[in-house]
Amino acid sequence: MNQISNMQSDIIAHDAEPTTGWRSFAAHLFAPIKITWGQFFDLLVPLRHSPHIRRHAASVIISRIQLVAALFSVMVPLWSIIDWFVFPWPQWAMMTGLRLGSGLIFFLLAWPWNLTKTRLQADSMLMALLLVPPLFYLLSISITAELYLDGTALLVTKLYALMPNIVLAGLAIFPLTAFEVLVFSTPAFIIAILGLIMDGQSLTLDHHGPMLWLMFLVMGVAMFSGMSQLHYITALVNRAMIDPLTGAYTRRSGGEALDLQFRLSAMANTPMSIAFFDLDKFKSINDTFGHEEGDKALKALADNLRQGLRRGDVLVRWGGEEFVAILHDTTPEGAKIMLERLRTTGFGPRPDGTPMTASIGVSERLADGAHDWPQLIELADQRMYEAKRGGRDRAVLPQGTVLVFGDKPIF
Repeated sequence: MNQISNMQSDIIAHDAEPTTGWRSFAAHLFAPIKITWGQFFDLLVPLRHSPHIRRHAASVIISRIQLVAALFSVMVPLWSIIDWFVFPWPQWAMMTGLRLGSGLIFFLLAWPWNLTKTRLQADSMLMALLLVPPLFYLLSISITAELYLDGTALLVTKLYALMPNIVLAGLAIFPLTAFEVLVFSTPAFIIAILGLIMDGQSLTLDHHGPMLWLMFLVMGVAMFSGMSQLHYITALVNRAMIDPLTGAYTRRSGGEALDLQFRLSAMANTPMSIAFFDLDKFKSINDTFGHEEGDKALKALADNLRQGLRRGDVLVRWGGEEFVAILHDTTPEGAKIMLERLRTTGFGPRPDGTPMTASIGVSERLADGAHDWPQLIELADQRMYEAKRGGRDRAVLPQGTVLVFGDKPIF
């Protein structure tokens, strides 16, 4: 969950990074696409990718695997027609059986299974897709090893030897980090070298160096292409997920985070609290000082809320001047402590210099016996309105607990 919630702070931190030294070099190097050093690191290794990014990348990867596999499930068996003309019996029959088996694997990969499209599923399917052509190449060597090949038959077997290169080139259509491209490319290199050994060749730098150099070159192109696609997907997802004014999650992406956090809390039977914030008398700021000042007030509120939350918590702009804080592993008592700390530090000043206040409603999964996250949101929303009707600048928590701020009593 830390990865889910940290994206908004990571984006802000990346934008604010100083451009000195090696970071300045990265900034100038990638200036045309406005990429920061932190974002470049995320394109090298997938260590900090949020579940949102992983899920969207997995969806794209699986969709493209199914498209490629569907084409190969037809084309690979059809190539048997050529094998019938260039290879004698029983080699052509064995090649046909090998092609039918490969086609079946491609067909299974192309089938529209009811998948949740996790990154583990995407990586497993991609590895299966990438292993079929080079393994086909190795088995074809065994089938044709005892044949004297010339003419068209020799040409066909040389085309089979290009299977590892085809795999490396195919990686270019998938949004992957540089490290992931390297991992998926490794079997192709191993199988290419193993195929040369099985073919009775002695590996020499002058004879096989150009082939390996070409494979590294193709892998480099695939790496650049995969990183570019991943950067584009990340930018689109971030733009859809993050509210541009406040840096908080949008309502849609916040709902996804709520759903995930609620399921994790239910599986582990741990507490989970929701704090629903509504800025008091926000309309008067817009009416009196203008919408620009209203935007500044919302941004200040979001900044102060974010500073008061823990690193694993999530801030969502639910709508207008309403914000939702998702507090993982937090009891009502823990939420009370958090709210007291937030109110002590303040929510920022109004345009006239007076402090901003908010009406807050809190719900908690276990204390309220909530069956799903919409019920938690509804309860927190209702309690927020109770706080507003009770005089504003206060919080209503489960079991009737009311937290009144300022110099007023807490009970």
